[in-house]
Amino acid sequence: MLDPHRILPYCVSGQQNQLSYLTLWCGLSSENENKREADARTFKRLIFTTPWEEQKMRNGFRIVDIDTHVNPSYETLVKYLDPNARSRVAELQPFVRTRNLDGTTTQVLHVAPYPFDRFPGEAPAEAKVMAGGKGALEGRVTSASSHHRVPPAVGVMDENVHDRIKDMDAEGRDIDFLIPGTWATAASGLPDVTLAEALYRSYHNYIAAYCQPYLSRLRSMVLVPGGDVEWAVKEVNRLKNEPWVAAVGPLLPEGKPIDHPDLAPLWDVMNDAHLPIFFHSFFYEPPYFPGYRDIWGNAVVARTAAHPWGAARLLSYLIVGQIFDKYPNINAGVAEVGHGWLPHWVIRLGEMIRYVSDATPPLKYRPIEYVQMGRFRCGAEPFEGPAMTKAVIDILGPGVLMHQSDYPHGEAHFPDTAQMVVDWPIWNDFGREALQQHMAGNAEKFLRMA
Repeated sequence: MLDPHRILPYCVSGQQNQLSYLTLWCGLSSENENKREADARTFKRLIFTTPWEEQKMRNGFRIVDIDTHVNPSYETLVKYLDPNARSRVAELQPFVRTRNLDGTTTQVLHVAPYPFDRFPGEAPAEAKVMAGGKGALEGRVTSASSHHRVPPAVGVMDENVHDRIKDMDAEGRDIDFLIPGTWATAASGLPDVTLAEALYRSYHNYIAAYCQPYLSRLRSMVLVPGGDVEWAVKEVNRLKNEPWVAAVGPLLPEGKPIDHPDLAPLWDVMNDAHLPIFFHSFFYEPPYFPGYRDIWGNAVVARTAAHPWGAARLLSYLIVGQIFDKYPNINAGVAEVGHGWLPHWVIRLGEMIRYVSDATPPLKYRPIEYVQMGRFRCGAEPFEGPAMTKAVIDILGPGVLMHQSDYPHGEAHFPDTAQMVVDWPIWNDFGREALQQHMAGNAEKFLRMA
């Protein structure tokens, strides 16, 4: 049995050499492979728990933010490419775009941005999709549209992790889950999947270095392409015990469903490692979103529809495709997709399964029950407000929603988002335990931290 009293005296949080040594010690603690994996997970929770996590809270509540962002620039992604991939930089050049945001010039990757540039009332025109083209939000989302009371620190989405931690301290966020930018999903549309794999490996190198000084405060996910399952399996196996790894983001090429039988080897390794699926919607790059060509071309309407539609489709096929039934250790979570749609969707899906006969396989539970039992959790967007949040909790229970802010993007109310949610009067009805679940507990369970 893993005895924390024997290993903790040897530990200093954040020291990778000690992590490797003691992970090996854990591996010798049992002859059973599943038990060794469980010991390793328990070990990581012990090693990367620091006095901060015992003391720093927002009004007595831990805060885990399930929707925060990094977005390494093109130059940073090139910097972290594996040596054997650097000869391929020229292949990325057609997708490089130089853009200016609030006076800061950066280079980013745009693979095939769909413009969504029709103004309401205009006749539609053929969409011009081009490599390196303008993104649908470029020039439309600026500091003027932000909710921030004060601006987040400069560079926190690239390599400035130290000021990110200062921002976390200012807001009272104990743990940030880090989500890469639009380029990560866009890479699913690159003509050569091995080029996407080079970028995903670069991200893994980058995020490991970014998290290293603060392993008790930061988590992210393994990015894997749905178009090369063999590589995806190898990458998950390579990284599954890294302290920053809390989930897997399967990035599927357009047209490939989440329940495709080719993906079974990936689900096998994730199930063995108790790694959840994480989904964050981006709407104007591959693989786009359901119905993107039929949204009549306006960016506001497209973004309104894209995020909940993508999440609803994902959840539907995790259920009817029997992913939840076949793989009991794989849960799923979504962020920046809204949350008011969720109870309506699972209730409606359940009725359609009953009404439309012989179109889906037998399931162990009703759709709403998978959600209520914690197989699927959803980030709660603060702008949907306390009334909507209360309605969701009333129907689905307190174990479903996870706090999110969208830091450092403008939909966050930095540095006030967490306090704003904690102050909602609905918690007077639900109680302190439900509030703690919302602000941290549900996310900690989803991210394998509890």
